Amino acid sequence: MIETALTAFATFFAVIGPVDSAVLVASLTPNLSRAERRRVSVKAVAIATVIILLFTLVGEPILRRLGVTLAALQTAGGIILFIIALDMTLSRRATPTLLTTKESAEAETKADGHADLAVFPLATPLLAGPGAMTGAIVLAANTKGDPALLVAVVAGILAVMLVTLALLMLAQEIHRIIGVTARKVIVRVFGVLLAALAVQTIFDGLADSALFGHAVTP
Repeated sequence: MIETALTAFATFFAVIGPVDSAVLVASLTPNLSRAERRRVSVKAVAIATVIILLFTLVGEPILRRLGVTLAALQTAGGIILFIIALDMTLSRRATPTLLTTKESAEAETKADGHADLAVFPLATPLLAGPGAMTGAIVLAANTKGDPALLVAVVAGILAVMLVTLALLMLAQEIHRIIGVTARKVIVRVFGVLLAALAVQTIFDGLADSALFGHAVTP
């Protein structure tokens, strides 16, 4: 049971990348106040946790009923990740300046912008991305219906999400330490790495689908 929990923790820590996510949050929310950033972080982590837990508990039965394979989920997720990576690398990501306003008449629009940011791209696909969804389904399937092992998987996931929330809360400090120039460089570097991860995810999905009759190795 402990081994299963540690496996789940290690898997999701690698897939979600709490440290990387904190850097990206700092990049996406430079104009938000500390309180606003904390609200966005809490909401994003809460939504992402619910999504991942849903995939852990009911993901496999739903996919089986819909006739969707894990290979199809990997391939589709890889394509989505690649599009996001292109936006990061080519600096086409929408700037967060629209989230702030000087006129009180636009306060409602501002709040809606914060809510949208928490949902996309923070909660999904940054935290609860295709990799996390696929990992949740695979880890749950490996428990073979053992309730104790399933609880261990859920515990590992919750531990990672708590660590992620703590680091997102420090996004402002991270932003202040690394500076604007370093932040831009880091975002582009992570964009390139994310593109590579996305392509590998697509390769893995195609390999598992056996469409070409042979495995695609890294």
